[in-house]
Amino acid sequence: MPVAYWIAHVTVSDEEAYGRYAALATQAITAHGGEFLARGGAAIQKEGRAHPRNVVARFPSLEAANACYESATYQEALSHAKGASERDLVLVEGID
Repeated sequence: MPVAYWIAHVTVSDEEAYGRYAALATQAITAHGGEFLARGGAAIQKEGRAHPRNVVARFPSLEAANACYESATYQEALSHAKGASERDLVLVEGID
């Protein structure tokens, strides 16, 4: 089964609320076998709209990545991100 990636591009408008999101999201991601490959850091925007924060997490499968997103812990985390950030998120299956 191919791995999957969680790719997020984020602009944070409320650091305090987003910090609550990040703490809970980290718990959910690790609980579903996810590991961070990139979390912030320098980036060079080549196309499309830039966001100052970019995150990539690898999961054991697309099903695991989606289960993480749908989990109660992540949904609670997401409640802190809404209104505190503008986000684009895609879950994508990797090449086997």
